[in-house]
Amino acid sequence: MAKAQDIHVSQKRVARLMRQEGLRARPRRRFKCTTMSDHDQPIAANLLDRNFKATAPNQKWVGDATELLTGNGKLFLAVILDLYSKFIVGWALSPVNDRHLTIAALEMAIKRRCPKVGLLHHSDRGSTYASEDYRDILDAQGVVCSMSRRGNPYDNAVMKSWNSTFKIECGERFLNNEVARNEAFDFIEVFYNQKRLHSAIGYVSPAELEEMFTLVMAA
Repeated sequence: MAKAQDIHVSQKRVARLMRQEGLRARPRRRFKCTTMSDHDQPIAANLLDRNFKATAPNQKWVGDATELLTGNGKLFLAVILDLYSKFIVGWALSPVNDRHLTIAALEMAIKRRCPKVGLLHHSDRGSTYASEDYRDILDAQGVVCSMSRRGNPYDNAVMKSWNSTFKIECGERFLNNEVARNEAFDFIEVFYNQKRLHSAIGYVSPAELEEMFTLVMAA
């Protein structure tokens, strides 16, 4: 925001102002694996191969699920992110980390974006993504499946980073499931997709970058 308003702010100045206000940075928590990879479902090759760059929307999607806590117990958030704009194209919440959760996020993404044949979809090799139901949806849409190597979060680093960002900026502990859903909606749909400036895409929001892409293609 400061850059967009042509305001020059250094890291030292931010640190000084935070000290004056008694503010402290929230540290990132250690990565916690929620992948259930002990299954006999087919595993796709790692076609993404850590190439997280895309030249247009709906070329490459990455997906993952992460664990939240509420007064009702555990709550799992499944998300699908477009690697071109970092736009969250699909997401879902459920107390159960199963294929129905990841399918709900996938169906939102497909309905929202109507991708063309050849889109690359990358995830970990957990049972929720390797399930027959999930793969059938990908096949029906002409989506190419890619999966990380076993126990290697770096193969899906962009998605893991987004999970961390969500927990830092929105939270990972909520009063109850309803509060979590409302706050997740506000963060993803109102703030992150539409307003949050992203360093990897030139300090514009995901929605703004996609609008710029559409204008260029229409010119």
